[in-house]
Amino acid sequence: MAIEKMRLVRIDGKLDVLDKVLSDICMTAMLQPEQAQSFYSSTMGLVPFKEENTAGQKMSELESFAKTAGMKLKLKHRSEYHEFMNNVPLDDGYFTSLSEKLAALAAEKTSLDEQKKICLDGIEKYSHFKGLDVDFGEINECRYISPRFGHMPKSSYSRLVSMGLVANDGKNGVQNDAETSDFVKKHPYIMFFPCTFTNDECWGVYFAPKQHADEVDGLFASLLFEKIIGNDVTGTIDEILNGLEDNIKVVNAQIEELDVKIKALCRDEEEHINQYYTKLAFDGAKSDLKAMCYHNDEYFFLVGWVPKKHEKDFKESLEKTAPGLDMEFSDPDISMKVKPPVRITGLAKHIAFLINPYKFYVNMYGTPSYYDLDITAFVAVTYTVLFGMMFGDLGQGFVLAVVGYLMWKLKGMELGKILVPCGISSMCFGFVFGSVFGFEHALDPVYHRLGMSGKPVEVMESVNFVLLVAIAIGIGLVAAAILMNIAGCIKRKCFGEALFSQNGVIGLVLYVCGVSLASGFMNGPTPIPSGIAAALIAVCAVLLVFKEIPIELIDRHHFEKPESIMDFVLQNVFELLEYILSYMSNTVSFLRVGAFVLVHAGMMMVVFSLAGANENPVVIVLGNVLVIALEGLLTGIQALRLEYYEMFSRFYIGDGNPFKPAKARKKVS
Repeated sequence: MAIEKMRLVRIDGKLDVLDKVLSDICMTAMLQPEQAQSFYSSTMGLVPFKEENTAGQKMSELESFAKTAGMKLKLKHRSEYHEFMNNVPLDDGYFTSLSEKLAALAAEKTSLDEQKKICLDGIEKYSHFKGLDVDFGEINECRYISPRFGHMPKSSYSRLVSMGLVANDGKNGVQNDAETSDFVKKHPYIMFFPCTFTNDECWGVYFAPKQHADEVDGLFASLLFEKIIGNDVTGTIDEILNGLEDNIKVVNAQIEELDVKIKALCRDEEEHINQYYTKLAFDGAKSDLKAMCYHNDEYFFLVGWVPKKHEKDFKESLEKTAPGLDMEFSDPDISMKVKPPVRITGLAKHIAFLINPYKFYVNMYGTPSYYDLDITAFVAVTYTVLFGMMFGDLGQGFVLAVVGYLMWKLKGMELGKILVPCGISSMCFGFVFGSVFGFEHALDPVYHRLGMSGKPVEVMESVNFVLLVAIAIGIGLVAAAILMNIAGCIKRKCFGEALFSQNGVIGLVLYVCGVSLASGFMNGPTPIPSGIAAALIAVCAVLLVFKEIPIELIDRHHFEKPESIMDFVLQNVFELLEYILSYMSNTVSFLRVGAFVLVHAGMMMVVFSLAGANENPVVIVLGNVLVIALEGLLTGIQALRLEYYEMFSRFYIGDGNPFKPAKARKKVS
């Protein structure tokens, strides 16, 4: 994969062909516009077009219409434009008529939904009094008393109990104190009958003598009693509930009938609506593109970026549409204030499905700039290998790959596509470690058939080897990150930084020599003789202290001169120490790769210890599920951390803008 070369094009033409030019540009989708003002002198008397984007407003209305109808709008493919683009007028009358039809159906459905909600609320309220074999009509006709059905907080109910005003409360009329007893004697007609209880509420009824109704209602109002059944209700509870349920069935049938009508309306008009939507999106793109142009009384001026490989096709298309256009193509310059957009070239199909998913991780950190390297393939390889090594188990890797595939296919999750190659990598390392769902010797027959005495690596007996391999991987990847930074600097023509920075040639020599010395100190291999390595380290250290001077001379960067030479030296000496510490910490950080290899094996040993000598299958299955979920998450995070902090931070800028050519797009609300 690579970042595609871009060409800057300046287009000048007469105003009478502007609409044709804008249509052709949006049709071919090869140009990303830039503000023309950035490339033309203000003394030329150019002004921008100031027109309202009415197509965008109509798109919002149409999207609102589609949301109400439950319809998913689709943009037609550019290959179909010629079939309808000129034959689908922006007929506001058609759209208004369609909207009115749908609005009428939607209003009717809303009314039915409200009726259904009222019935459901009624069922919820009346069900608290289920079991009362009384007729509300007969009770409401009583001459001397008025019933009050409702609910109150449980705390209020407790107060009534303490006052002896609750029927069948289990206290046989015994009150808590003399004052309460006197209250009951003065008001013998007050009594509450509880029916049901919920978490916070008590539902029941009290009967108020009509001559004392205000007094009784005032008492229960102070207890936050809420009346829910009116005096106009008739029939028994069962009759009322059955009636409400019958109403809901009728309303549901009417709602289903309306849904069928709405779907039929949308189905019949779907093709026309999508064509209409595409036409609006196309006209909206033309309007946005026109806003980027500048003009005078006779000519328009448009500037934009075109992929270099499409330059010829783009030019031929415009010349055919509007002969006489003046088009000037040029290469981007790193000194330009406007940065070229970034477009990543494709891969061969047989490897694209493995590499492309990792764009998700790269774009999380930032889009590569035009002068960066595209590192998606690098991330795909390194992340997959690191993950597989830390999560090495053939069986669990297979489960992870299957889960990732289902996440991708069923839920459309980008992370699922990454889990598939990671699971395959785990299977490969699981074969090397000889682990299948934690069974460490399940693959022994396979090894014997291959002529091997046993598994290639016995993890728990090769701790030092595993950790040394992890360090070696870290050294290789840190060196690779520095090399990628050197390549990126050369691409940006920052030759001074490529040579003299801590992540340039000098930094690489310092790092490699330091690794060689450290290896020799621990009785390991010394690819560079110790004396030469020490001398090179000293020279590189001095160059890093004064690196800003040659970088400024070569790259012409702004260099803020220090107040004194001593301040300059001390500041850069401390920075040198920081560089050395970062080399060490970045390298040692890769020990986590080996540590997770050991942790994985250790966790499975714990699972089998809990399973006992009989290897309880339930414990083994649950243990594997826990390890896959927990360690899979941790391994993914740790591998990503190594990518971002130990490697990306050395070479990746990530301040680019993706290439977005002018074309019909869905409206972004």
